[in-house]
Amino acid sequence: MSCLQTIQDYGLRAIGIGERLLPRDNFTLCEQVTLIGSGMIWNVYFGALALLSGFVLATAVAVGKGASNPFLRKPSEWFIFVFRGSPLFIQFFFAYFLFLSLKGLSPFFDVLTSAFLGALIVLFLNTAAYSGEIFYGALRSIPKGDVEAADAYGFTGIARFRRIIWPTMLRLAWPAYTNEAIFLFHATTLVFFSGFPVWQQRGDALYYAKYFADKTFNPFVPYPILAGYFILLTLTVIGIFGLINRRLNRHLPQEYRRKLSLRMNLIR
Repeated sequence: MSCLQTIQDYGLRAIGIGERLLPRDNFTLCEQVTLIGSGMIWNVYFGALALLSGFVLATAVAVGKGASNPFLRKPSEWFIFVFRGSPLFIQFFFAYFLFLSLKGLSPFFDVLTSAFLGALIVLFLNTAAYSGEIFYGALRSIPKGDVEAADAYGFTGIARFRRIIWPTMLRLAWPAYTNEAIFLFHATTLVFFSGFPVWQQRGDALYYAKYFADKTFNPFVPYPILAGYFILLTLTVIGIFGLINRRLNRHLPQEYRRKLSLRMNLIR
């Protein structure tokens, strides 16, 4: 089988398109690269949707934590504390157990036990908590002069938040938020090893890498391939967020623009 034929057969297998059966023996490098790349579709799916939806909730949580009203502040503080204070891997297990219990009450909740939705909800809540804390720190770092200038120009309420506070918050938080986005995409590898089942062997990239490593007893081929895909994904995220960061800071002189910097994260 040629490499082109392999790509046609297995390139979209992770989402149910193409050959149904996995190769059993005589694995070629093309098969490993293709199938692991196919699984990356799920990692991008989880990371992108969780990041986009979590961004909205994170903004609300940050504003809530900074509110003087305890009915807004306390729920935000506990939300951040719970999801930042417990490992993501454990959150997956607890969520799957909860969704199974709901499934026993009504068939309506069947979809929650599927990885494509149930795991996405966990990642969404987790990244919202981490990002909410980042945004809250940025809110507290907004120069008082900016707020006083907004008041002097007559901005109040929603208009002040939308035109002054929110853009400044994003500008200050964006480098740290970029790191959170990278860590979130890396954390998607936990999905199919944390309780949520793989349906018809349609797993993510780590699932296929583990499959080849178990079959060949040689982890030094599939796992470097997996690492290469995530390096490319990380570079893509850095590039996209770098363009947004440049847009957010376009009004500042070149020497005052905040640049993106990456930090190591040993545990999620």
